[in-house]
Amino acid sequence: MTDTISPAPAGSVPTDRTHPAGSGSIRKVVLAGCVGIFVELYDNGIFAFMATALAIVFFDVSKSSDALLLVFAGYAISFFVRPLGAVICGILGDKIGRQKMLVFVIMLISVATAGIGILPTYAAIGVAAPLLLVALRLAQGFSVGGEAAGAMTFLAEHSPEGKRGLITSYAQIASFLALLTGTLVAFTMSPWLNANAIHGGGFGSWAWRIPFLIAIPMGLIGWYIRRAISDTPNFGKLKESGGLSRNPLKEAFATPEHRRAMLLALFIPLMNGSGYYVLFSYMPTFLKGDKIGFSTGTALIVTAASLVAISIAIPFMGALSDKLGRKNVIAGAAIAMAIGAIPCYALIATGSFALAVLGACIMAVIFAGHTAVIHILIVELFPTRVRYSAYGLGYNISSALFGGTAPLLMTWLIPHFGIYVPAVYAVATALGTLAAVSTVTDRAHLPLRDTL
Repeated sequence: MTDTISPAPAGSVPTDRTHPAGSGSIRKVVLAGCVGIFVELYDNGIFAFMATALAIVFFDVSKSSDALLLVFAGYAISFFVRPLGAVICGILGDKIGRQKMLVFVIMLISVATAGIGILPTYAAIGVAAPLLLVALRLAQGFSVGGEAAGAMTFLAEHSPEGKRGLITSYAQIASFLALLTGTLVAFTMSPWLNANAIHGGGFGSWAWRIPFLIAIPMGLIGWYIRRAISDTPNFGKLKESGGLSRNPLKEAFATPEHRRAMLLALFIPLMNGSGYYVLFSYMPTFLKGDKIGFSTGTALIVTAASLVAISIAIPFMGALSDKLGRKNVIAGAAIAMAIGAIPCYALIATGSFALAVLGACIMAVIFAGHTAVIHILIVELFPTRVRYSAYGLGYNISSALFGGTAPLLMTWLIPHFGIYVPAVYAVATALGTLAAVSTVTDRAHLPLRDTL
């Protein structure tokens, strides 16, 4: 379609499956997908960036390292509810529509994150404080479990043929810009994120709440944008023809092809564990450790630089996958990570600010080849009837096992085995991704399937 064709009204189903929407409609779709991803990942990531402050406020532990371990345990626990969120939201998304679930999950995580911002402290209510913190963290995890598969499915099913990789990669830019925003917010608040400031009264005693309360206006903006967007043409076509699955999760386990695709959705994202959750979420804590000793502000600047680098690289990798195929781009990124992780961590471990920025940015650009493409590759593994459910379950189990546990694992292992533990983890997960993706049949140049 050309720019002269107006976007379809809400609820309508475009008939041209090759170019399912006009450019104006595509822009609205991309905005709806990306704003939700941004809100979800800001809300999810700010927990890790604020780990030191949360340890001070919510845990009555004499050693700060033990308190930090407890915070990252809470961070990890939330990932194990993500598959539940993926299953429930996925089933409903395959039965009643992607758009409705995307509106629901953005409101859920916004309420949960704002709830953390108003929680009473340990000093005020004792052990109930960390219990409530974990409960709200679980609600965040449930929401994120429904978001990733839903948003990527939504974008892919709206995308013109030949541009699915590029358009879905925009959502990944949004996710890393969310982390960058969280980093900058944490950097701005860093003078008040220490025990002296928090226990000293005045502004410092409640300043740590501000990054969480930002979720309120962000969530309202996301809700407003998403509620006005129509559902996807693929879902609409199935609904009109009576082809929706009555039990999409059961159907996802019913055939050998679907079961194999779910295993691929579990193992191909292995590299996310060392990329997203170690290189970015855990990096500020890593840089502030005794081995490197950066200040909070310096650690956050290093992380911010790497987030800028990956945000620039992602659309190029997404577009490259439209030309060369998803398999080739992800395999290339995995090989590069296996080769480059240890030298890059060696640069970071020097304690030099400039070399730390260089090492982190090189790894970020390498990881862009994975993160820009992984979601569209998984989308293309499944037909529309079960896509949301099957993709969400496989991907979120992977995130729970190899991603959410990573900061906790690093916090525990580094004191015992040294500063290169994250580098070894990066190499191992890259090789796992490489082995899994080598078995994929690439569907980058084929249309999305609605049925098996």
